[in-house]
Amino acid sequence: MGAKQLNWKRVAYWVLASRRMDALEEERLMPERRVRYQFSARGHELSQVILGMLLTHPKDGVSTYYRARPLLLALGVSLEEALAAALAKAGGYSDGRDVGVIGNLPGRQGPTVLPMAGDVGAQFTPAVGWAQAIRYRAEVLGEEVYQGAIAVAHGGEGAVATGGFWSALTIATTLRLPVLFYIEDNGYAISVPGVLQTPGGNIAQNLAAFTNLQVLDGEGTQPQETARLLHEAVAYVRAGHGPALLRLTVPRLSGHSGQDNQAYKSQEVLAAEVARDPLPALRRFMVPAYLTLEAWEALVAQVQQDVDAALEAALGRPEPDASQITRYVFAERDKEGALEVQQAGGIAPEGLHLPTGTDRPQPTAPRLTMVEAIRRTLAYELRLNPRLVVLGEDVGQKGGVHTATLGLQEEFGPARVFDTSLSEEGIVGRAVGMALAGLMPVAEIQFRKYADPATEQLSNCGTIRWRTANRFAAPMVVRMPGGFAKVGDPWHSVSDEVRWVHAIGWQVAYPSNAEDAVGLLRAAMRSPNPTIFFEHRLLLDDSRARRPYPGDNFVLPFGKARIVRTGKALTVVTWGAMVYRCEQACQLAEVDAEIVDLRTLKPWDQTTVVASVQQTGRCLIVHEDTLTAGFGAEVSAVLASKAFTYLDAPIERLAVPDIPIPYNPGLMEAALPQVERIADAMHGLLTF
Repeated sequence: MGAKQLNWKRVAYWVLASRRMDALEEERLMPERRVRYQFSARGHELSQVILGMLLTHPKDGVSTYYRARPLLLALGVSLEEALAAALAKAGGYSDGRDVGVIGNLPGRQGPTVLPMAGDVGAQFTPAVGWAQAIRYRAEVLGEEVYQGAIAVAHGGEGAVATGGFWSALTIATTLRLPVLFYIEDNGYAISVPGVLQTPGGNIAQNLAAFTNLQVLDGEGTQPQETARLLHEAVAYVRAGHGPALLRLTVPRLSGHSGQDNQAYKSQEVLAAEVARDPLPALRRFMVPAYLTLEAWEALVAQVQQDVDAALEAALGRPEPDASQITRYVFAERDKEGALEVQQAGGIAPEGLHLPTGTDRPQPTAPRLTMVEAIRRTLAYELRLNPRLVVLGEDVGQKGGVHTATLGLQEEFGPARVFDTSLSEEGIVGRAVGMALAGLMPVAEIQFRKYADPATEQLSNCGTIRWRTANRFAAPMVVRMPGGFAKVGDPWHSVSDEVRWVHAIGWQVAYPSNAEDAVGLLRAAMRSPNPTIFFEHRLLLDDSRARRPYPGDNFVLPFGKARIVRTGKALTVVTWGAMVYRCEQACQLAEVDAEIVDLRTLKPWDQTTVVASVQQTGRCLIVHEDTLTAGFGAEVSAVLASKAFTYLDAPIERLAVPDIPIPYNPGLMEAALPQVERIADAMHGLLTF
C-alpha cells in the first residue's frame, strides 16, 4: 500500500485524535491530577498511524513501548478505552492496574498488541518470539492463516542501547524471521542525546552491513516519504525475505513525560523541532490534494467532538473495584470449577485442552535417574502437545549440558527442539512471545545464576495476567538447574529459589526425586500459569533420587507436600537435596522426626506443615539457600502465626550462611547444612 493507496483521511483522523488527546491531558487532566503519568506522542503520530494502517494481517503481532498511543489507535483501540486507561478508570487496558500508556490489544480479527512493559528495551525479544511462532504455526502446524503475518518491534533510539535490542536482532537475523524493527528516533532518551546511545547517533548507518537485515533510513515527518519507507519495510518482511530495520527521525514536541521541562534543550533546538512538526506537513500534503480546506476544518472539528465525547464517557466510568485487586495473579476458576480463560496467550483461548492426568503413580519402568525421568517426560509431552517447543543453549544436538534433552532434537526435529544464541534475555523473552502467540515453550537456563540477565523478562512475564486483568497470559516453563554437586562454586551452585517465589505470578517447583520431577514437570507443561522448574544438580544423577517412572499420565498438583517420614517428636520442613541429609540426620540422631518435603514453594502446602507442627510441637527448617530472607523465613513466619500456641520450642532454621557456595569441597561442606549439624539441631529442639 503506497502513498496513493492509503486512506489519508483516516490517517489524518488518528493523527488529529492523538494530538487532541495529548493536549487535553497536558492542559487539563494533568493539572487537575486526573492523569498521573503523561507521555505525549506529539511529533510521533504520523509514522505510527501509517504503520498501524499497514498492519492488516489478522496474525500480525506488535510489541511496542509507552509512547505508542497513535499506533494503538490506528490498530483499533477506541478513543474511550485509551482515555480510560490514562485516567486509571475501570476497564481500559488494565482495569487501572498499570500506567495508562502501557497498553495491550488482544487480536480481534486484527493484529495483536503484545502486553507492553515500562522497561526500556523489554519489547524486542518477545517480538522475535512472536515472529518465530508465526513461522512455527505456518510451517510446522500447517496453519495457513499465519502465512504472510509479521511481527513488529517498535522502540526509540534510546532502546537500541539495551541488551534486549541486540539479543532480538541476533535472533531475527540468524533465523531470518519475519520481524520489522521500527526505530523512531527523536534524538533524546529523556535528556541523553542519541550520540550517547549509539556511535554517531544513527543506528541504521551502523547496521548497514549487518547480515540478513534490510536497513532503511529516513525522515518520519513528511507524509509521502514516511508512507513510502514504511510500505517498503512492511512489504519486504511480509514477502518472506527476512527481517528489516527502519529508522525514521521524528521530533519530540514535548518532554519525555509530563514532569520533564526539557531544560536541557536550547531554544534553537526547540524551535527546530517545532519546525519539523508532522501535523502541519500532513495538512499541506492533504489540502487541497485530498481534502478541501473546508473538509479539513470539518475533520478537525469532528475529531475534537469525538475525543471530547470519549473523554466524558471515560470520566464517567467507575473507579476500579479495589476488592478485586488480588485477582488474576494466577489463573482462576469460577464457582463451577471452569477455568476463566484469558483472551489471548497460551493454548486455552483457542479451545485446546490437555488431559488432567492422575496423581496415582503407575510404574512402567525400572528406576530412573531424575534427569532420565525429565527427558522421558519432555518427550511424551512433545508427542502429546504439538504446540510445545523446547529451547535453550545446547539443548539440540548436544542434548543439554545436563543431558536432559538428549535425543529429543533427533526425534522431534530442530523446529521443536532448538538451540538459541547465548543470551538468557533472548531465551526467556523469545519464550514469552511464543507463549503469547499460543505455543507452550519450555526454556532451559543452564544454571540458576545464568538466569540473572533474564530477570526483567521473567518478572514481566509473571505479571502479565494481573497487569492486563486476565486479557493476556504467557504460560511457559523455565527449567533451571542449580545447587551444589560434587563440588560447588559461586556461579554454578547458586540456589536462590526464594527469588522466584517472590516473583509475582510464577509457580515454583523443586522436586527431590525422579517421580516427583515427572509429576510436577508434566503439571507445569499443562498449566495455564508460568512455572520455574528447579532441578537440583546433585539429584539429577544421584542414586537416592532414582524412582520408577510413574507413567505417562502421572501429574502432581502444585501446593501438595510429601510426608517423607512420619514422626511425633518434631517436624522437619525441607526440599531438594536437603531431604536426604535430613533423613540421614534422623537416623544419626535416632529422633522420631516427621520430614515434610514441600516439593513446590509457590504455592506451598501450609496445611500439611501446620498440621504436622501442631502434632509435634517443634519445627526445624532446613534449606540450601542462604539464611537471611530464605524461604525458610516465610515458613517460620506462617508457623508463628498459625501454630504459635502449639509450639514447645522456638522454630529453628539451618541454611547456608550469607555467602556464595565455595569451590573447595571442604569449604563447600562447611557452608552447607551438614548431617551432623542437622542432627545436633534436632537434639537441641528436643531438649529445649
